[in-house]
Amino acid sequence: MKYTFIIILSALICSTAWATEADTVKVVALEEVVATGTKNPTDQRLMPLTVSVVTTEQLEEYHETNILPTLTASVPGLFVTQRGVMGYGVSTGGSGSISVRGIGGSPNTGMLVLIDGLPQYAGLYGHPIADNYQTMMTERVEVIRGPASVFYGSNAMGGVVNIVTRQPKRDTVLTSLHVQGGSFYTLDAGITNRVKCGKFSSAVGFNYSRTDGHRKNMNFDEYNAFVRFGYDFTQNWRLSAMGDVAYFNSSNPGMVSAPIEDNDMHVLRGTASVSVDNEYERTSGAIRIYYNGGHHTIDDGYAEGDAPQAALYNHNDLMAGVSAYQSVSFFRGNRTTFGFDYQHFGGHVWNADKTTGDKTEVIRKTQYELAGYLDFRQQVVSWFSLEAGVRFDWHSQAGLNYIPQAGLSFSIPHNAVLKAMFSRGFRSPTIRELYMYKPANAELEAESMWNYEISYRQTLLEGKLRYGINLFYLHALNMIETRMVDGKPLNMNTGELYNTGVEAEVSYNIIKGLTVGANYSYLHMRNPRLAAPEHKLNVSVNYHHERFRVGTEWQYINGLYLVLPTEGTPASKENFLLWNAHADLRIWRELWAYVKADNLLAQEYEINVGFPMPRTTLMGGLSWSF
Repeated sequence: MKYTFIIILSALICSTAWATEADTVKVVALEEVVATGTKNPTDQRLMPLTVSVVTTEQLEEYHETNILPTLTASVPGLFVTQRGVMGYGVSTGGSGSISVRGIGGSPNTGMLVLIDGLPQYAGLYGHPIADNYQTMMTERVEVIRGPASVFYGSNAMGGVVNIVTRQPKRDTVLTSLHVQGGSFYTLDAGITNRVKCGKFSSAVGFNYSRTDGHRKNMNFDEYNAFVRFGYDFTQNWRLSAMGDVAYFNSSNPGMVSAPIEDNDMHVLRGTASVSVDNEYERTSGAIRIYYNGGHHTIDDGYAEGDAPQAALYNHNDLMAGVSAYQSVSFFRGNRTTFGFDYQHFGGHVWNADKTTGDKTEVIRKTQYELAGYLDFRQQVVSWFSLEAGVRFDWHSQAGLNYIPQAGLSFSIPHNAVLKAMFSRGFRSPTIRELYMYKPANAELEAESMWNYEISYRQTLLEGKLRYGINLFYLHALNMIETRMVDGKPLNMNTGELYNTGVEAEVSYNIIKGLTVGANYSYLHMRNPRLAAPEHKLNVSVNYHHERFRVGTEWQYINGLYLVLPTEGTPASKENFLLWNAHADLRIWRELWAYVKADNLLAQEYEINVGFPMPRTTLMGGLSWSF
């Protein structure tokens, strides 16, 4: 707790120093309008779900190639594992596991990642590919904390991360360039272009990043490109198409105590979608067709003194589908949404001999999922609204799932909102868990979770001060775990979780340009999980001027499990405090130079067991928009 005191004290000292400058500019409170929790743009005050919005300004503030570090800093209750300065990788030794309220993490299949509302995960393993989620393609990120399975089905048991891609709203031609480099021969460079001309709009971008890593055999490089087009047929109908492709090479050095040679992976991933949207005064909806898939080639490597692997692991996976919905206002204050989803997913795995190229088949399997859902939202009076929804989901292996949710929202005097809700989430077993490798069990059922929460939000001082708090309790059952049966490992629906916690956040605009913010989460787990810290606190101080920007951030993590307790093996936990800072200077027009430093205290810490994180890292660069 001494670290917590230091963080809070430092923030107060900075706040007091800056507050000596008087400022009379008023800040008008604007409520966030989000679409992730309802399928159509909705004032957050009217929906019971807890949604955090990470804006373009926040993403640019951190100068991160990938969006996930920014989410960890900005969203209470959310945590993402890392193993180095850049590159998450896949397979053994990979990171990028996303958890919210202790759900997700390991295996990384309980949190669903969307791009423009469409699901993104590996068809065989069911997990997101963390290295794909680039800041350069992102307009903002909307994060649902808690189950969102009514709208999004399987894998949305713990919540949803929806990446909204860049799309210009007004007539413009805007090009942005950036290049940065620093510690461990790290380099990141990219270009984006956005155009809106009458009925036509487009956004395209390319990014390259690489690093040697802070350990031997930890090099990483990635090429990433995206494109998005839109055309307004009429004032009410719009056609859009989006695609992105990423190719990355990643090396895993293994645990410090058990280093690995030649554990290299080469991954090609791609996504594409076409959408026809309609929007009228009393109804709106869309029909969307999408595809994402990839090819992975992996050398599992070898320990010192062992022989190199004789074969390479190869797999092709796919996940394609159709999503359709229509929202209708049948009467005043009403919004009723009907939806249908179809998904087809799976892939092919084989091992290829390094010398002869001969193939050894592992699996070739596909499955499908069908679902229909209904959501009813009614603003009964100006200060009270209710929402109820249900989804019926059919999985070709796990069968039928019934998913309800309901909530209430009360607008209270003095710009306050009180919400209460319960919801059910679920996760269907993956093809890996059902059919691949020794623990496979074709009789697995879907995991299930009930979540109950109360939240309170308030805006004060003409919008300068905002704060909120959430209390939640969740009970997950039928969790898939690997147990020993007759001396052999077997996947079984035997796990159970009881998690309770508190999430809080506050933001205060002290004077024009100066903002102090903090978010905190406490998580109590009866059955501990990896990648889910007991305490997570972020405090930030940022000052924006037309000629320069400066900011600093403290992150305190306590009770992060590296090793779970088992018979004969004690638990291993990690606690650490990170201090980061950045500064930006406008050189000419929209040409900015910046520098950032992470882990200024040079802390020794691990997030994945056996993978020490780097000490102080420095980066500097230029960004230019014209």
